[in-house]
Amino acid sequence: MNTIRSVCVYCGSSPGRDETYAKAGHLLGRSIARSGLRLIYGGGTKGIMGAVAEGALRAGGKVTGIIPRFLINKEATETALDRLDELVITDNMHERKHRMFEKSDAFVALPGGIGTVEEIVEVMTWGQLGHHRKPIVFGNIGGFWDPMLALLDHMAAEGFIHTAQRVKPLVVNDPEAIVAAIMVAGSSVDAPTEGMQSVIDKM
Repeated sequence: MNTIRSVCVYCGSSPGRDETYAKAGHLLGRSIARSGLRLIYGGGTKGIMGAVAEGALRAGGKVTGIIPRFLINKEATETALDRLDELVITDNMHERKHRMFEKSDAFVALPGGIGTVEEIVEVMTWGQLGHHRKPIVFGNIGGFWDPMLALLDHMAAEGFIHTAQRVKPLVVNDPEAIVAAIMVAGSSVDAPTEGMQSVIDKM
């Protein structure tokens, strides 16, 4: 039985220098919606974030935006936020990330900055600690994540990732192939995506 009902997308609130980044966001959002899944994202209506949400909304998808109150006028506009069918306003970044994790069955990192890196790395850390088995994907648009993936390989080779078998992020270059990869990964998980309680108790 597939456990995937929602997909969290981490990405930049800016469009970046390459127009293919925003295009990939739009295609991924559309793909999520057409697959009958809910998009969970950071609530921004600009940059790649806005493109992902726009892609999902135009395809008739359900979209949940989760944004801290202090970022509303920086990463979004209140008028644009009214288009989302669910908006969660948090008090801070920590609460935002926790709510995004709770509501999501899989995670995708599209091109972005420090915040995007921090979000996907935290989810990977929780996976390494046995807190969850939710699929994690690097949407490697134009090779954007190649340096990050090389760093992860270097960390493992140098003996700093001791439970690498718990963290096997998928690397998908084509944004329209990401959802299919997630669904395959979700159907192969042999335990609840919420994690193993015996491992969590030891954290």
